[in-house]
Amino acid sequence: MSNIAIGQYLPYDTFIHRLDPRVKLIASLLFIITIFFVENFVGYIPFVILLIAMVSIGKIPVKSLIKSVKPLIWILLITGLINLFTTSGRTLFTIFSLTATYEGLYKTIFMFVRIIMIVVSTSVLTFTTSPMELTDGLEKLLGPLKKFGFPAGELAMMVSISLRFIPTLFEEAQRIKMAQMARGADFESGNIINRAKNMIPLLVPLFINSFKRSDDLATAMEARLYRIGRERTRLNEIKMTKTDSLVLILFILFCSIVIIKFFI
Repeated sequence: MSNIAIGQYLPYDTFIHRLDPRVKLIASLLFIITIFFVENFVGYIPFVILLIAMVSIGKIPVKSLIKSVKPLIWILLITGLINLFTTSGRTLFTIFSLTATYEGLYKTIFMFVRIIMIVVSTSVLTFTTSPMELTDGLEKLLGPLKKFGFPAGELAMMVSISLRFIPTLFEEAQRIKMAQMARGADFESGNIINRAKNMIPLLVPLFINSFKRSDDLATAMEARLYRIGRERTRLNEIKMTKTDSLVLILFILFCSIVIIKFFI
């Protein structure tokens, strides 16, 4: 659990790290939307090249990306099996009266690649952008909606706190698990149902500690005069540079070309 990479920030000084967080947020959203317009593996090639370039420039370790994908393995496998045996087409093999098809296999692999690319693109965002930058960037992007009563600042703060708490919760769970194993608790043996039951003693102290951390955080925010609906001052104001604008324009052009090619 301590190896979970979600929500972790890699404090390097690279070109991608220095980009405006708003540019990275918009680029990530456009990447995810555009990839759903791709209908074949050939269309994935420019996206793969782009991801490899971003990972290389951002100096993101491959191990960290693998850790980001690991939590989704079971979901991918279950969804893949459903697609494999429920998609009609040419028979690949039959087992227990269930028929797998070539079309189902193609659909499964296609879906795997798409989800992995989405996870990697999102990981590039979180690995190269600090939680505070993400908060400021999201708040700036949603700023115009404040005129309509939308709580942009509160939503941005909530996202930032959630991202910070994800790795903290996993580390806390690992610490509690190791402490209970030292006292004779068994989390590995037995079937799935027994393992799930054995996790209950782990979840109770985890929830208690989570509520305690939340209460401590609320107290700290109140001590720093945080008030809902009030404008906050920032130590470092984010500003769009010419480089940021150029990168955003190029990314929009890239996504537009892909959408036009597959949509028209």
